[in-house]
Amino acid sequence: MVAYTKRDIETWAELMARSFAAAGLTRNDIIHNAYGYGLFTGGLGAHYGAEKLGASVIPMSGGNTKKQIMILQDFGPTAICCTPSYLLFLAETGEEMGIDMKSLRLRVGILGAEPWSERMRAEIESRLDITALDIYGLSEVMGPGVAMECIEGRRGLHIFEDNFIVEVIDPATGEVLPDGQRGELVFTTLTKEAFPLIRYRTKDISRLMREVCRCGRTFVRMERISGRSDDMFIIRGVNVFPSQIESVIMEIEGLEPHYMLILDREGSLDTLEIQVEVSEKIFSDEIRKLQTMERRIAKDIKDYIGISAKIKLVEPKSLQRFEGKAQRVIDKRNI
Repeated sequence: MVAYTKRDIETWAELMARSFAAAGLTRNDIIHNAYGYGLFTGGLGAHYGAEKLGASVIPMSGGNTKKQIMILQDFGPTAICCTPSYLLFLAETGEEMGIDMKSLRLRVGILGAEPWSERMRAEIESRLDITALDIYGLSEVMGPGVAMECIEGRRGLHIFEDNFIVEVIDPATGEVLPDGQRGELVFTTLTKEAFPLIRYRTKDISRLMREVCRCGRTFVRMERISGRSDDMFIIRGVNVFPSQIESVIMEIEGLEPHYMLILDREGSLDTLEIQVEVSEKIFSDEIRKLQTMERRIAKDIKDYIGISAKIKLVEPKSLQRFEGKAQRVIDKRNI
C-alpha cells in the first residue's frame, strides 16, 4: 500500500509534466494513456502529468487492444504511455487488422514499468515510426516520473534530484558504489509527505552517469534498467538477467521480440529452455534452416552469457502476450 497527501499529488503531477516536457510534448499534444488506472499507479500519474502540462489526455487504461487501436485511429493522439511489450503487441495486432500503424499521428512513446533493451526500442520505432523514450518510477517512491529520458540525448534517464536522493549499492553487501559502477538503485524521498522513505532499496539494477547531457539538464542520469536483482536467476552458478538474453535474441534477423525462459531441473542439474517466436517468413523455411538458427542462438547465448541453453523456435503469435508487465520466466525448479 502507498499513500499520498494533496501536496504529494501536486508534486507527482509536476514531475510527470516535466517528464512529458523532456519527451518534447506540449499543451498542443494528445496523450493516449494505456497505463492501468486501477491499483497500479502508472495510469493516474500519467493522467495528472498530462493535465498539469495542459495537454489533452485519453484515459484508455490497459486491455481492450482492438478498441485501443480504434481510439488511436479516431482521436489521433500524438503520444502514447504504456509498457514497451504492450506497445509491440498493439503494433502486431494493428498489422493483423490490416492497419498501417505508421500512418497514425503518434510521434512519441513514453514507455516504462519493465526492463527493455535498445533492440526492442529499435523494433518499436521501426514498426510505428515513433521515438520511443524510457520513463522510470516506483509506486513506493512516488510512481512514474522519478526519472525520464530526454528526447535530445536518449542516453540515460534524468533523475529529478530536487525530489530524490539516489545511490547505487552492491546488492550483496550494501556498500555504496562509485558513479559508473552498476548495482542496485537506492532512493531517499525529499518531498514525499504521506509515505516518506529513507534509503529504499529498489532491487533495480543500473548505474549513475554525471556527464553533461546535450539537452542542458544537469540532473544525474541513470542507465536504462538492465534487470532486477529479484528477476535475476542463477543457473549453474551464473547470474543471468532476462534482458541479457533479449539482447542476444534481438540481434538475430528473423526472430520476433517475444520469448519465454523456462527453468527446470534434470537430476541435480539446472536446465534452461529458451522459447522464441520466429517471423512468418522464417517459420515457413525448411527444418534444416530452423535447426541452423537454433544452433546459432545457442552459440551466441553461450559466448555472450556463458551458459548452455536449449533453444526452441516456435511459430509466430504462439507465446502469451501481456497487457501489463511482461512475465518472461517460468521457474519449475521449486514446483
